Amino acid sequence: MRVLVTGGAGFLGSHLCERLLGDGHEVLCVDNFFTGRKSNVRHLMNNPGFELLRHDVTESLRVEVDQIYNLACPASPVHYQHDPIHTMKTSVLGAINILGLAKRLGVQIFQASTSEVYGDPEVHPQPEGYWGKVNPIGIRSCYDEGKRCAETLFFDYHRQHDISIKVARIFNTYGPRMNPDDGRVVSNFIVQALQGEDITVYGEGQQTRSFCYVDDLIDGFVCLMNSDSHVTGPVNLGNPGEFTVRELAEHVIDLTGSASKLVFKPLPQDDPRQRKPDISKAKSLLDWQPEVKLDEGLKRTIAYFEKLLSAE
Repeated sequence: MRVLVTGGAGFLGSHLCERLLGDGHEVLCVDNFFTGRKSNVRHLMNNPGFELLRHDVTESLRVEVDQIYNLACPASPVHYQHDPIHTMKTSVLGAINILGLAKRLGVQIFQASTSEVYGDPEVHPQPEGYWGKVNPIGIRSCYDEGKRCAETLFFDYHRQHDISIKVARIFNTYGPRMNPDDGRVVSNFIVQALQGEDITVYGEGQQTRSFCYVDDLIDGFVCLMNSDSHVTGPVNLGNPGEFTVRELAEHVIDLTGSASKLVFKPLPQDDPRQRKPDISKAKSLLDWQPEVKLDEGLKRTIAYFEKLLSAE
């Protein structure tokens, strides 16, 4: 098949493009390079099945493809809060434009949604049936509410126009090709540790996160896209292993052999206190669950950042 991946030069998108090419598909990678990087897909440029197009999904797109993965949207607070209006436009107008393309072509479309639709949850772990607790006017709202609105659009297009949809709710994911300045906890801690800087922990570091290695997540994407037609989602994709942020920081220090110390700063507004996916649906509907342990994933990610920082 010829597959469109929006946001294809980003962290997750580049790994997905690589996987799809490995599975024998042709890939049209679309990115506006706000957070995506050409270096993420440079190794794919000589592949005859790969094509790269600079385009912003807030503008309409007319291409011919057989399947669509919609990953376009900055996903880390430092990036999505930089231009919150454009972040919301990317989620909402982007969904409208890409769903319109899927409708015209009559093809199946995948939406990369997020665990942030649950907000600061009152239910733990978070199942797909939980509607969430989200601040609609906070500094994170452009992303949280944008993704919630995109889900609404996907299901309305499915009900009204019989579009075949797959919606994944992605929990914290890490691995090679993360942007070193994206402000996410794993990349922050690794870069600070490798550079011998103090490691910044917000609050007391007791908030919890679940960390899924990127290869496992991409397997989940492909499993969901290839699942039975009645499986629309939303389906949680993430690793149910739960760690405090402080535990992660101490783990990174141990694995890097760094002399870095922990420094504590105030917790950002609306930062979730707990985050852990209930992946019962993914197990039963997709026969999927993550395989890579945190230790192994962190070692691979640290090796990537060591190489990146030494090159810089």
